[in-house]
Parts: sequence; C-alpha cells; structure tokens
Amino acid sequence: MKRFLLAILLILTGITVDAQLLRWSPAFIQDTSASITITCDATKGNKGLLNYTPATDVYVHIGVITSASTSSSDWKYVPFTWGTTNPAANAPAAGTNLWRYTIAGGLRSFFNITNPSEKILKIAILFRNGNGSIKQTNADGSDMYIPVYDNGLYARIDTPLKQPTYIPIIEPVTKNMGDVLNINAKASQPSRLTIYYNGTAIAYDSAVTQLSAAPTIAAAGTQTMIAEAYSGSAFSRDTVSFLVSGGTNFAPLPAGVTDGINYEPGDTSATLVLYAPKKTKIIVLGDFNNWAPSLNYQMNETPDSLRFWIRLTGLTPGVEYAYQYQIDGSLTVADYNAEKILDKNVDPQIPSTTYPNLKPFPANAVGSIVSVLQTAKPAYNWQVTNFFRPDKRNLLIYELLIRDFTATQNWKGLQDTLSYLKRLGVNAIEVMPFNNFEGYSSWGYNPNFYFAPDKVYGTETAVKQFIDACHQQGIAVIMDMVMNHSFGSSPMVQMYWDPVKNIPAANNPWFNQYPTHAYNVGYQFNHQSQATIDFRNRVITYWLTKYKIDGFRWDLAKGFTQKNTCDAFGNNCNVAAWGNYDTARVATWKNIYDKIQSVSQGAYCILEMFADNSEEQVEANYGMMIWGNLNSNFNQATMGYSNPSWDVSYGVYTNRGYNQPNLITYMESHDEERLMYKNEQYGNSNGSYAIKDTATGLKRNAMATALWAMIPGPKMLWQFGELGYDYSINTCPNGTVDATGGCRTDPKPLRWDYYSNPNRLALYNVYAQLLKLRTNPVYSSTFTAPKNISYNLGNAFKQLIVTGDSLSVVFVGNFDVNQQSTSVTFPSAGTWYSYLSSKTITASGGADNITLQPGEYYVYTNKNVNNTVVTAVTPVNNPLENMQLQISPNPANAAAMVKFQVPASGVVRLDVYNIDGQYMANIWNGFKPKGMQTISLYANGFSSAGLPNGVYFLVMEQNGQRKVQQFLLAK
Repeated sequence: MKRFLLAILLILTGITVDAQLLRWSPAFIQDTSASITITCDATKGNKGLLNYTPATDVYVHIGVITSASTSSSDWKYVPFTWGTTNPAANAPAAGTNLWRYTIAGGLRSFFNITNPSEKILKIAILFRNGNGSIKQTNADGSDMYIPVYDNGLYARIDTPLKQPTYIPIIEPVTKNMGDVLNINAKASQPSRLTIYYNGTAIAYDSAVTQLSAAPTIAAAGTQTMIAEAYSGSAFSRDTVSFLVSGGTNFAPLPAGVTDGINYEPGDTSATLVLYAPKKTKIIVLGDFNNWAPSLNYQMNETPDSLRFWIRLTGLTPGVEYAYQYQIDGSLTVADYNAEKILDKNVDPQIPSTTYPNLKPFPANAVGSIVSVLQTAKPAYNWQVTNFFRPDKRNLLIYELLIRDFTATQNWKGLQDTLSYLKRLGVNAIEVMPFNNFEGYSSWGYNPNFYFAPDKVYGTETAVKQFIDACHQQGIAVIMDMVMNHSFGSSPMVQMYWDPVKNIPAANNPWFNQYPTHAYNVGYQFNHQSQATIDFRNRVITYWLTKYKIDGFRWDLAKGFTQKNTCDAFGNNCNVAAWGNYDTARVATWKNIYDKIQSVSQGAYCILEMFADNSEEQVEANYGMMIWGNLNSNFNQATMGYSNPSWDVSYGVYTNRGYNQPNLITYMESHDEERLMYKNEQYGNSNGSYAIKDTATGLKRNAMATALWAMIPGPKMLWQFGELGYDYSINTCPNGTVDATGGCRTDPKPLRWDYYSNPNRLALYNVYAQLLKLRTNPVYSSTFTAPKNISYNLGNAFKQLIVTGDSLSVVFVGNFDVNQQSTSVTFPSAGTWYSYLSSKTITASGGADNITLQPGEYYVYTNKNVNNTVVTAVTPVNNPLENMQLQISPNPANAAAMVKFQVPASGVVRLDVYNIDGQYMANIWNGFKPKGMQTISLYANGFSSAGLPNGVYFLVMEQNGQRKVQQFLLAK
C-alpha cells in the first residue's frame, strides 16, 4: 500500500509540475535575434537560488560557446566578472523564484564578437547572487546552455521538458501505464511537422511551427518520441525517450556477491550490487546499452529493500565500460563502489604521460562523472609478497604531496625519488590523500570516491608499482585517509539529499544532516551508523589487501564523534568541549583499529586526534599512533624566542603518560608553517649572529633536528624539510604570500636544486646520520624501548638524556642567541663521543658544566658508534653478554636452528633484522624456562622466500637486555 501511494504521488507530481529551469524567447535563437529573454526558475535544477532574498540581488554570469571553443567549459567573450554587481548583469525578478535576463541588440553586438567566421553555438549562462557564493545550475551542478541556431530547418521536442545541459537531456519523467503523455514539438520555420510515438505517427500538420499530441501510455518499456520537420528541401529530427517501469522485481542477492562490482569467471559477466535503502527503482545506464534506459537494465531489489543488483552479460573481456545508476527516475550518479571513475572536467587536464590511453568521457552520460568496470583486467604481479613492516615504535615517516614533490606530479616520478629517500633514512612514506577527490589540483581532503585512486597521479598499476618499489627498499607506505567527511560530488551525498535545506537528507544512511563539531568541512559521516561502519570496513579491507598499503593516517580523527558540541544546526560550536574525553569516540577508534589488525596484522593506525590527553592516552596504549604537533614549539626554538613557548617536552611520549612510544612527534606537516620561512622572516639576532641569515637558520634547524630525532618513538618530517624549504605554506602561484591562508592549498615551487646547495645538503646529512643511528639494529632499542628518558627542554639550553640497554645518548643544544652554560649529568663517567663530529667529552659521573655558543649542539653517545663494528657491540652490564646465541648452520639454510641460553625463566623475544636495520620478523615472543633452548630459525611464520641472500641479524631480548648475532642467509 505504501509503495502504491508513493507511485500515485509521483504520477501527480509528474502531471502538475511543468516548470522548466530555463525558458527563452525567441524559441530558436539566432545570432541576429534583436532581443532575447532568458528566464530562470529556481525551483528546478540544483535549486541554488530557491527562495533567495533579496530578489534584486541576482545577476548572470554569461558567455558563449563558439566554433573557437575547445570544450564545454571554454566560455568565450564573458562580459562580467564573477562576484561583482555590474548593473548590466542584473537579472530582475519575474515572479516567485523566477529571474529574467534580456539581451538586446543581437548576440554579436552584446558579446562584441567581430570575427564573422566565428560561429556562435550556444549561450552559456549561470544565475548567481551578488557576491557569487550561491549559483543556480543544472541539477548535477553543471553549467547551463541555450542552443543558438542558423537559418536552417530545425525540429525540437520541448515537452517532455529537457535540462539545459551542454548536450540536453530529458528531465526526470515519472509515468506509469495508463497515464497521458503530453508531447509538444516545434519547428524553426513553417514545415510539415510530424510527431512519432513508439514508431507510429500520431500527429502531423503542414506549414506549421508547433504541434502537440497526448497519447496514452499502453505498455511498460522505453517510450520514444520523435519530432520531424520537412520543408521539401530540408529535413530535421529530434528524439526523446524515457522508461516506464513495469514494476520492481524482488530477488535475493546471488550467492557469493558483495556490495560493488563482482566479476565472474569467464570474463564476460559481472554482477553489480548497490546498497541503496529506501530507493524504489534503479536502472543501469552505460556503454553496454547505449545509455538508453530499458526494462532489461532495471535492477532487482532485495527482499529487505536495502540493496539492488543486476547481472550484466555479454561483456567483452578487457574492455572498459562506463556506467551510471538512474535512481527513481530523478537522479543519475556514478557507482560509489567503482574502482575507477571518469570526470569530464578533470580528465582533459591529465597528461597522457601520467595516464596513457585514458578512456574518453561518454557523450551520452549525465553530468560530469561516470564509473567504470572492466572484466579481465590485467593482474599486477607483485614483486614483494612478504614485506616485513618497520617497527612502529621506530617509524621514520616522510609525509609528502605528490603534486608538489615531483616535476612529473605522478607516481612514476615519485618512485624515481626512492633512492633519495632511502639515503635520507626514512622507513615509511605517508602520501597525502590519493583516493579520488574533487578537481584536478588539490591536497586531496575533498574526497568523493573511496575505492578509486585519483587518476591525476597515474594508473592503478602505477600506484601498485610505487608501493612494490617502496617495499623492495624496506619502506612502508601509509595512506592518508579522509573519512570524517565527503563532498557534494559524492554519490553517497547526492543519493539522499535535501534540496530545500541544501544539506544531506535526514534519511541519509551515511551522513549527518548537520556537523556535530567545529571546523567541519564537507558533509560529516555518522560513524555510529551501521551503514557507515560497513562501508568504512570495506574501504579499510580494500586498500590493505588489493594495494598492500601498510596502514592509514586518519585525517581529523577527533571528528569521528556523534557527541554534539554545536547547536542543532551545526553552528556556535564549543571547540573546547569537542576535545574532551569522548567514550563513544574511543570505542569507534578501537573498532577501527581492531578491523585494521584483523585484515592485516601490524598495519599502522595513525590518528590526527588533538583531543584531551586523557583520551589520547587510551588510544595510544591500545596500539594506535597519535600525531604530536610540535611545530610552534620547535619553530620558536629555531627562531631563538622563548615566548610563547620553546618548550618541546610535550614531544616526549612518557611526558604524556603513554606506556608505549606511540607518539609521532613532528616539527612540520602539511598543515604547518615551514620552519625555515619563519627563521628567515622573523629569526632573532644578537650582533653578527642573525638567524634570518639562511646559513645560520639552516644550522638552527639541524640543531632542532638532532633533538627531535633523539627523542624515542616514531617521527615524521614534511617534504623538503630536510633541505630547509623556505616557502611559506601560504605562498601563492604568483610568488606572494597570502596571510589570510587563501593560497594554502595552491601548488608550491619545486626546489630539488636545494640539494646541490652545500648548506642545505649539510642539513640533509644531519637528518641522514641521525636516522641511520636510529635504525641500526643493535642500537634501535634505545629509541623503541629506552630504559630511561630524562630531559630539560623548557630553557634555552636544552638537554635530553636517553639510556638504553645497548646505547645511551645525550643531546645538548643552545637555542638562545647568546652564550649559555649549564650543568649536565651524563649517565656514566668516561668518554662520550660526538656522533656528528670527531669531538669527545669526558664525563665525571656527576654534574659537569658545559658552555655552548648560540646554535651550538652535540649528540653524544657512550660508544664510538661511527667506528664500531655492528657485530662486536654488546651492552654494558648485560646479563646476556656471556650467554650463548648461535645459528647453525651459518650460513643459514632451510634447516637452520637457533640455539640460545636463557639466564632466568621469563619472556624472551627473538627478532630478525636486515643489514639496513629494517625489522623483518619475530620468530619467538613468549615464555622460556632458564637454560639452553633450541627453535627453528623459521618459527612463527618467518620465511626466507623472496628475501635476498646476504647478512642479517638475530636479536635476542629479555628484561630490556639484548644480544645480537650476525648470520648469513644462503638459500
């Protein structure tokens, strides 16, 4: 009964609503037409100006498409500037929600087109408010167009109504069998005019310019109307068609299929499944049916009315097919499950070197985005199938934006930088969002499709090749994932939309109508909705398995909350309350973390949280890693200012109460101002010592880097920070700096030439040396499981002391612009070695006074690390020192065994590292009784398959003590 009443309502709506988005006079506009009126109805299209007041504040943005235009977006002769209120652009009100604009004197005169051979094809137009913040467009957001005709004969169907898209498409028609169908046809000059309906002439007349008919729909299926004009010497036709449904077929999902595209054996069939609760009729349009709606492509509805599905057959293996979903006759969208999409506005800008042989956008598709399916897609042959991820406690992450990091701005160019990054010493690359986002040039935080890599960076294969190449270098790949929000081009937003309020509809299964927190962008996911949870889990699984991603950095993690700290309409938000401990948010993140681990054990989960530390403690201690923003503090220190604060102690995980080193401390990120820019602009000085001097500023950054790198726990640096990148985050394309942040996400200058500058290369080398120390397998436990961390980081003379079972480190540095002295108590008496120079210092075992000049710093170690043979190093006072740890045979073959002596019953851990210090595997982590023990080298799933022959290290750890044994792998 409910479905029947809905059908009646839709029928009545289709009969009574005859408004058209654009109406114009004369009916067939020519460039010689003396006066042209264009009327816009804001109750149609995207309803951008619906009920807009004041009615006098509406203007047109207008131009023409001519024979010189290269695309639908190439407007010519635009007379008015967007966002201005030129009186000549004003469109007076012509009734409620109606605005009219008049062009007088002919198109060539109005647009000042002087080339007589340049043909005017269309008028391009938008109606907007005065400042341009609101615009009236087609329903899909595209520009509106009015055809311009020559003196020839033309026929046109005006009813059923059409949308004024570049290629006009019929407005949604909701009709059933037995309904009357009104057809109105026009001709540009008197002629014999005929209306055909489903192949039969139902009306005709001679020497007329208008003709109407009103047939009754007798059968379900495609209804085709043709207007034909004939004048004896000329002939013209216009065709319009739409589908009348024969009713919905209810059927359960076929066995084994899931949401999205399901390819079948044989490569000629695929089953499409769409989660779309509360929808009533969905038809698939695509290359396989010439984009014509038909009963054969109406999807089945599952008995629970949650999903729709259809089995496509007769597909050609390897051929890409574009397709869309027509939903309830009123909305046409791409498949949000698609792994590739085509974008009419973006794709023409993508170089063929980045994406060769890109499929053209289909001319008959609706809107600007279509989805793509392809059977028999060539499988990628992974070179690394058993990648061992670096220990998350010692992740050294390089965050980058592909667009601004390589000249090619694509995956191939990024892959070519790996030798540079490998020399730098990073073991993880965090790539800013690369699932499909809106537009061509973007940071990527405006996502619209979650399973499709954005083509602006290259092909799906190029993504996999990059990840594979990283894994061959021992480098993990972390994907920046944005699931706090999505934007208006997302089908998931469009499918459930409130056009009156211009926000997601109340019944949207994924999105809130109004945001629950401050600083929200786009439309906020409801992370307590089961639909969102299911979708999110699919996204996680997809990237971890299909692309072998090593983990995710979650953007705006604090936004994953349904606790409303705003008013009922998402305004007047309480920022402080948003950051308070949120039990439900903690539960959400634990669920996400558990899902990640269930799909790929050990994959990283990094949160951009910035909530109260009481909440971050729980998440960090559960296993997640937390972004630790020390940009302002470190930058105050590099500039030589104590205020507002140059205290960097909050970058020490123990200071936050974490029981695991899961704090990712960083000095720069994509969101923060660059250290060197502020050094050069605002750096302090004292006589000849001036931080604004580039060479001095770079040395200050090196000092900060030494402190940052020696703090235990994972680290992150932003691209080119290792070279002292000194362009503001707000640098504009013209080289100016917009203090308001208006150019923040614009492209930035590429300065690989910095690497050849000696002062900048020196900074790079400081990074490389420090990161090399951290990843040395013998000493890495100092930074992953230190015995003790002590520090005084709130003053000008900063000191950090880290003691470990195999190495102890002391950092001292003077961040003032004056000489500073203080006492430092080294962990032990004796000689301490400057890791970055040849200097040594003799510690007394008590408080030693040290004097440092401005910017002077040292990293001291209790061993001469630079001259130490790795296998010869054994920790001082280590009860394992004299215990047996051996591999037999060595070189190790497939039958190799590990023999080790346990000094006291307890938990023992045995790990394998490669010669670069990369963690490879754990072969034992559990209880062992005191005495001699023997296990297989290949216990616990460790395999030599795919590993190159060479030197490896076996590290035994018990109660914080370590013993290291080198072995040679020889298969």
